[in-house]
Amino acid sequence: MANNQAPQGNHDPAGNTQMFRAFVDEAPQGRQAAATAAGGGPRIGLILGVVVAVAVVAAVAWLALA
Repeated sequence: MANNQAPQGNHDPAGNTQMFRAFVDEAPQGRQAAATAAGGGPRIGLILGVVVAVAVVAAVAWLALA
């Protein structure tokens, strides 16, 4: 009997699918490691931004009251 699921001339992409799944499984770990290494950057910027905003508001209020 002929195999109708995999016609002649077409290769089985199972190897490619396995490699893709391995890549997908490993990609979040790489992103997490990169995010952990650079995770302090955005937080520090946010904190500095809030501090600068508070300082500007305090300076404007002081000038308005003086």
